[in-house]
Formats: sequence, structure tokens, C-alpha cells
Amino acid sequence: MPEHNAARRFEDLIAWQKARELTRRVYEVTGTGAFSRDFGLRDQMRRSSVSIMANIAEGFERARQSEFHQFLSVAKSSCAELRSHLYVAHDAKYVDTRTFDDLMRIAQEVSLVLGGLRSAVHRRRAEQKPYGS
Repeated sequence: MPEHNAARRFEDLIAWQKARELTRRVYEVTGTGAFSRDFGLRDQMRRSSVSIMANIAEGFERARQSEFHQFLSVAKSSCAELRSHLYVAHDAKYVDTRTFDDLMRIAQEVSLVLGGLRSAVHRRRAEQKPYGS
């Protein structure tokens, strides 16, 4: 999968590194106060943030660009899910505006990086010639 100057491990991917930061912050924020007792929202936010990281990692380890592209799409969707949950957390007053803005900024950055990586993988797939050509 990786090229000469490309990432050699999923941990080298900026998208995964940023998703890890986001997940750390989600766990930190959801583990305090009333938020920690709203098991449904807390667990859903944690699962969606972990899903971002896990799908980047799993897709990277797949042998095919098409599979990596699909896993990046799932990771990006999980990021959208997390952003939606952030609105609920803010509306329920589990997070203040400053925390909401900080988490949303990181989540949007992760989404943008994932979109860029997904586009790069798509371009790379398109450049590959089918067998027998």
C-alpha cells in the first residue's frame, strides 16, 4: 500500500493522529459531570470518535486502494455523526460554548483531512491500470 515517501504505518497518517486527538478530547469531556451520567449520548460520542480512528487504521492495513477509500468514507461519516452529537451535547448544556467550539473545530479539521486523503486515494486508484492493459 504505502509508496516510497508515503506513510508506512497508519500511525504516520495525519488523519489518524488528528482523530486520536479528537478521541482523547471526547473521552475527557464526556467523562465529567452530568455528561458522564448520560450513558447513551456519552457512549455514542465515544463510539463514533473511536470509529474514526479505527476505520482509518483498518482501511490503511487493507491491501487494496478501493478498500482504503471505503474505510475513509466510513471514518468521514463517523466524524459527521460525532459533530451531530456535539450539537446535542451543547443543547443539553453538557458542554459550554468554548468546549463545543473547540471540539467542533477539531472534528471539522479531521473531516477535511479525511476528505483530502480520500480524494488522494481516489486519484491514485484512477491512475492504476487494470490487469491486462
